[in-house]
Amino acid sequence: MPKALPLVDITAPACCAPLAAGPMSDDDALRVALRLKALADPARVKIMSLLFSSSAGEQKTSDLAAVVELTESTVSHHLGQLRNAGLVESERRGMNVYHRPHRDAMAALCAVLDPRCCN
Repeated sequence: MPKALPLVDITAPACCAPLAAGPMSDDDALRVALRLKALADPARVKIMSLLFSSSAGEQKTSDLAAVVELTESTVSHHLGQLRNAGLVESERRGMNVYHRPHRDAMAALCAVLDPRCCN
């Protein structure tokens, strides 16, 4: 039987010193790895790209599904994974759910991976 990963709140932006700063604690390494795992899917990377490039600053689930050529339920699943990792923010308005990238969380993750990337 597979070993379950521990539950860790990763909804806040990445928390740690850059990788190059020295050995990371086990907890910090797990937090970063879980965020990267959420991005480790081509559909999720494409969804994030669409969210970042949206002129409106946000996208409806149905619009994202049409562009990535997946069902709305599949896109909703991917968005849920990204939301659980703190990388996407969502807001229900009537029958639609609008999504936008959590820019601070992505910038923090970038800074953990390479502190020179966002300067």
